[in-house]
Amino acid sequence: MKSLLSAFKHGLLKTKTSLMRNIASIFTGNKAWTEDDYEMLEASLISADLGIKVTDRIMTDIRQRYERGEIKTAEDIIAIAEADICKQFEGHDPEVKLNEDGLTVILMIGVNGSGKTTTTGKLAHLWKKDGKKVMLAACDTFRAAAVEQLIIWGERIGCPVISSHHGADAAAVAYDAVQSAVSKNMDVLIIDTAGRQHTKMGLMNELEKVKRTVNKAYPGAPHETWLVVDGSTGTNALIQAREFGKVTDLNGLCLTKLDGSSKGGVVVAIHDELEFPIHFVGLGEKPEDLQPFDSDMFAKALFED
Repeated sequence: MKSLLSAFKHGLLKTKTSLMRNIASIFTGNKAWTEDDYEMLEASLISADLGIKVTDRIMTDIRQRYERGEIKTAEDIIAIAEADICKQFEGHDPEVKLNEDGLTVILMIGVNGSGKTTTTGKLAHLWKKDGKKVMLAACDTFRAAAVEQLIIWGERIGCPVISSHHGADAAAVAYDAVQSAVSKNMDVLIIDTAGRQHTKMGLMNELEKVKRTVNKAYPGAPHETWLVVDGSTGTNALIQAREFGKVTDLNGLCLTKLDGSSKGGVVVAIHDELEFPIHFVGLGEKPEDLQPFDSDMFAKALFED
């Protein structure tokens, strides 16, 4: 079984390779740095989708240290960038605090294709391994394939799945799932909802209806509403998180498919701008490749050999 650091290194390999090649190609030999060198380094950081603000802070730090004579090699630059990334996450608490004396209801939302249903299944797998009793609710009633996919996940990992027919009322399915989870003394109920754009008011109204219905069935629920975004889309992932946060209450994010592109730096950009807790990151296709987010592991995987 791979270590946590190995999982992060594997998932962020494309981002790291792109960054390291660029930095190594810019800063070679003992020549004095020029403004062109700084601009190429800045472009390299931006190309990893670290975001303009984060890149500006790192560049300011590097420029000042170089002028003070503290930077001699490309390795010095990498060490500074790693430390600055870690600093961005100071005070960040990604830990999910499940209810100790009752059910925890988690609502999964996001656009189509973000990996929402797969992430729901992987979360159930993770908590099952920790000894939790987990139930799934297939509330993406628009897409028959999504219901089938979640049922397959349930069968694979031994989790009950509450579902209904194609086109059923999503709020009614969610209500039934909460009642079933309570009666069976479940620890966690994960509700997979239909993919939706934040601009589609009909679908956003349906989401709010699901929330109200779940709260009627179990006061205080849903305890968590998580947005699932495709990390491989880079800046688009940041835009989605920003816009969804304006129209519904979010407790945190899951970023998927970070292994699929060189844009893994978007994790930093999202947290820097929005400060949502980043609970889980998808670092590969296997169930165990969904990992709780760890900022130190993230920075090490991005910059260290």
